[in-house]
This record gives sequence, C-alpha cells and structure tokens, in this order.
Amino acid sequence: MVVLGSTGSIGRSTLSIAKKFGLKVNALCANQNTELLNRQIEEFSPEFVAIGDETKACEVNHPRVFAGANGILEMIDAAYKKDMLLVNALVGFAGLTPTVKALEKGYKIALANKESLVIAGEFLDISRIVPIDSEHFGLWYLLGDRKPKKLIITASGGAFRDTHLDELKSVTPKEALNHPNWKMGKKITIDSATMVNKLFEVLEAHWLFGCSNIDALIETRSIIHAFAEFADGSTTAHLAKADMRLPIAFALLGSVEEEILPPVNLWEIENIEFRAISPERYPAWQLRETLLQKPHLGVVLNAANEVGVELFLQSKIAFSDIASYSLKAVREFESVRAQGLGELFLIDKEARAFCAGI
Repeated sequence: MVVLGSTGSIGRSTLSIAKKFGLKVNALCANQNTELLNRQIEEFSPEFVAIGDETKACEVNHPRVFAGANGILEMIDAAYKKDMLLVNALVGFAGLTPTVKALEKGYKIALANKESLVIAGEFLDISRIVPIDSEHFGLWYLLGDRKPKKLIITASGGAFRDTHLDELKSVTPKEALNHPNWKMGKKITIDSATMVNKLFEVLEAHWLFGCSNIDALIETRSIIHAFAEFADGSTTAHLAKADMRLPIAFALLGSVEEEILPPVNLWEIENIEFRAISPERYPAWQLRETLLQKPHLGVVLNAANEVGVELFLQSKIAFSDIASYSLKAVREFESVRAQGLGELFLIDKEARAFCAGI
C-alpha cells in the first residue's frame, strides 16, 4: 500500500487501520511535516518515501527519499506492485496528477482527494476508484446493486451555520476554522463553511454512481451521512459515528467483519435536526443544478474556489466574498469544456487568471 498525505488526518487514520489489520505500507508521502513522517517511517518501515516540500528532503530519515511534485510521481512509479492499493489523501488540485499517474500505472485507488473527481471525473477509470468519504461510503453501503431514484448527502453546516447573516462579512479566518463537529485541514474546513465542499461531493457522487438527481441537506449532529430514495417510494439512511476509519477500512480491506467503530446508540440521540441549505447563507450552493447539468465545470469551480479560499486565509477578502469567485468564474466559463486531461490544466490556469482579475 502507498499512502499519499500520510501526515494529514486521513493519512493518520489510514495508518491506524493498516496497523490494526497488519497491512504492509510500502511507501509514504507527506508535504512538509517531517517530524511526524519520521515517526511513521520508524513505525511502518516503508521501502520508499516522498516529501512534497523539496527543502525538507534533508530532514527525512530514510535512504530512498523522493522530493517535489515530480518526486511524488517517481515514487508512485517505483513503489508499484501488481494489484497494489494507493491511498490519495493529498489536498487540492495538486492531488490530480498523482491520481492520473497511479491509474495509468495500474493501482487501485482509495480516493480522499475530492478534486481528482471534481476536476477530471469524466476522464478517470471510476471502476478502479473507491472513495474514502463518509457520504459516498454511506451511499455505496445503501445502494448495493440497486438503482436509486435520488441520492441525498448530508452536511454539517460548517462553522457559521448559526451565525447571523449580517455578521458573515466580518468573520475571521480563525473563526472559520472552528468547525462545530470535528477538526480537519484548513482548506476543507473553509469549504465546509461555504458549502463548496458539498458541491464537490455532489459532483463526486455523480461520477461514482452515474446519477444526476442528487441533493444535500444539513444534519447538525453528523450522524446520518446519506439517504437513497428508490422508485418504490422507500428511503433508506446510513447512520454511523463521524469517524473516517470506517470508510477507510472498507476501502483498504474490501469487506469488514469486525467492529471498527462503536455503533450509534439510538437511545442516546435526543433529536436529529434537518435544515435546508439556504443560498442566502451559502451563496455557492446556487451552482448545484448548473454543475449537475454540466459536471465538466468542476475544474472551474475548483480553481476559483482555491483562489478565493487562499485570499480569505490571507485576510485579503471577506468570508462572504469567497463564493463570488466561484459564481463569476462558472458563468464566465460555462461554455468551455475540456476534450481531454491536457486541456483541464489549461482551463484551470485560465480560470485562476480570470479570478486574479476580479
């Protein structure tokens, strides 16, 4: 097994499952946290190691260290063995090329890098991708071989789900990173607060399950992760504690016959609250129908959102301005469609340049 993003929350959970079930870890990749990476190297004895930040390569305690973006691709190539699993938990657009490389090489991919499917879903071999995501794991668990009428995923609502609308313009990056239900990386926490993360997951569900009737709602306890509606009028729900080790275990093992998490105690749940996703609070949610009709625009959404989030984290724009980048960029590039993977990189570059001029 190869783990990209081993020092992040998904990577750490992946390694905990690998340890629990005695799985061999052939290669590890981190961005710049060499202190934790070195502890992982000592514990799992990987054959290969990669570090995204080339300046940190000298700090890695391993004889075979690959460095930089190209180094990660070289490690993917060097580590490959037949039927090997690669876990891609890298963040953002940077995770796409490793996904493409791994598929070309022949890996099966346990995918936590949302952007790979959001940007390039129509060009990837979905049959060799298993999502590491509670919502999509929930949908997979519910569907089996049945065809759904509608898919519904849930959202936490993010850091500002209860904040007065008039106050959203003045919230700070520190406040935005205070997620009500769990701790995640900076980028995904901001995306949760703007609901862009849920737009990404809607697009992921489209590519993974071949469905265009997909919606989402807020479930504040993060106990229910997905619903599936069927033609007979029934709706089923997937409940589990909010812990990524469950979908990770299934992605790594294929099937699981022992307890990974304690089950939800229904007698302890006082209430479950559902809320509609309001475009007044989450302006980017206005793009859902457009993206389902034109899912190839995911590359534009991702590029614009990355620009907006970075500017907000640098305190250069207000939180309420982040969504405007996505809304304006999707309108500007609505008639643009890549004819292959190579063109995706050009569209990404053009969308970022457009956003730089907003």
